[in-house]
Amino acid sequence: MDNIITFEDFTKVDLRIGTIIDVNDFPEARNPAYQLTIDFGTLGIKKTSAQITTLYNKEELLNRQIVAVINFPKKQIAKFMSECLVLGAVNGKDVILLNPEHRVENGSVVS
Repeated sequence: MDNIITFEDFTKVDLRIGTIIDVNDFPEARNPAYQLTIDFGTLGIKKTSAQITTLYNKEELLNRQIVAVINFPKKQIAKFMSECLVLGAVNGKDVILLNPEHRVENGSVVS
């Protein structure tokens, strides 16, 4: 394996639990995507886009808890500013969202 990192490298990644509180279509994206608004509790509300339209509709995403990296720099995607990265397992063109098995407090650390 060529991409080995140290434990110290891993601890720099801030993984948190958040709840999706708003979902909108993102027609300007190159690939089909949604714009998500996510509540991270005391860490605030962040927005991102996610190419998860093949397995999820907007209604089932609302109030779903997800895992996200919240300490990436902001990234401009079309006219939208992405503030975090939602994590999922990639299966071909499908992305299966990672989420806690039980409901936890928004902003909870993932380690």
